[in-house]
Amino acid sequence: MAKVIDIERVFDDQKIGSFHIKLLLLSFLVLMTDGFDLGAAAYAGPGILKEWNLSGRELGALFSSSLAAGFIGPPLFGFLSDKFGRKRVIVCGAYFFGLFTLAAVLTNSLIELIAVRALAGVALGGMLPIVVTLNNEFAPARVRATLVVLIFTGVTFGGGLPGFIAAKLMGEYGWRSLFWIGGIAPIVIASILAIALPESIKFLALRPRRRNELVTLLKALRPDLVIHPDTEFVISGEENRSRFSMPALLEGRLAVLTPLFWISNFVAVMSLYFMNQWMPTVLSASGIPVAQAAIATTLFQFGGTLAGFISMRFLDKYGFIPVPILFACSIPIAACIGIPNLSPYFLVALVFGAGFCILGVQFGNIATEANIYPTYIRAWGVGSNFAIGRIGGALGPLLGGFAFGAKLPAQQIFLIATLPLIVGLIATLAIMPLYRRHIRMLKADPR
Repeated sequence: MAKVIDIERVFDDQKIGSFHIKLLLLSFLVLMTDGFDLGAAAYAGPGILKEWNLSGRELGALFSSSLAAGFIGPPLFGFLSDKFGRKRVIVCGAYFFGLFTLAAVLTNSLIELIAVRALAGVALGGMLPIVVTLNNEFAPARVRATLVVLIFTGVTFGGGLPGFIAAKLMGEYGWRSLFWIGGIAPIVIASILAIALPESIKFLALRPRRRNELVTLLKALRPDLVIHPDTEFVISGEENRSRFSMPALLEGRLAVLTPLFWISNFVAVMSLYFMNQWMPTVLSASGIPVAQAAIATTLFQFGGTLAGFISMRFLDKYGFIPVPILFACSIPIAACIGIPNLSPYFLVALVFGAGFCILGVQFGNIATEANIYPTYIRAWGVGSNFAIGRIGGALGPLLGGFAFGAKLPAQQIFLIATLPLIVGLIATLAIMPLYRRHIRMLKADPR
């Protein structure tokens, strides 16, 4: 009788070692490119505005171009990843993104810049859910949220870097210097990934024709495993199907959980991109010195990083509970940011708190949503959530552009920003008991 190895049990029994650390560092580097790209667009904005004599609405369209295109990337790359593997899609996406980010430095008009930013956005938006999926599939259940949050802090670290680089380089080399750095970095990272990034063992376990690759990776991860030529591999707690199924995303309990996660992602990313893209401009227009506005936006990113570090162990231990709590806290904080004549220290504290809550919500979404999908549609499921989030991310800067163009006071702009946060709070309160029940049922039924 052939010996059966349960891949889920293999992961859950292992300790965190050099294999996981290498994967974490590689993934962190990939996600830094997303954060850097987001921040680079915001800091390049004033220079582009001045050079090409654009209005606030036109600048909002530019900010949204790569985000709107990012709606295409996650489901497309998720589909390709569930069919051909995680590694191939991540490596090709990183090269594609780097090349089209570099192309931005050669543009001479708004239309050209929007076009190359949109193409770069397809690749960047597509890579991120696949990186999350890959790490989720390697992590032991007891630290799954922790590892996913750790890699995703790369986004917030990357988002904080353009502020420092802009202060050093933009005065002498202009806004294009940010895209030089933002394009070269992912090309270098992609070359490293092509050599060092492993394929998902769970993905390989559903593909008998790639058995040799699976055995090699398993022995690297668990040298103590004895694998015979007739050993069978299974993944407990889910249906072991190899054939991709698009409708499965909305079957059974997922028919309710998936749309609710879509709402949570939509609202969180919409608020994040609205705050991150328009914070420097709105605060500067309100009389806040440019340098102080830049520092405040940088602290918004690092506040989110702190939220990830604090919440990750709670997410592993208590599930989805931290997400609605952070949504509830974000509402009064965002409402207070635009109050006139705040002391600089209080304003910085509010911006830091907004970053802590809003980015913390997104960390919670990303760390938990992959857990509800089986391997054969996991990348597609996570990709769909990223895609819906990107729609929100594209609308955030556009709405900010209309509000700024209408010359609304900062206090009114930030009050408007609280409305989607209220919607997100309602959706996540509905997710919380459903998520807990879904995970318990998966653990109770190994099929």
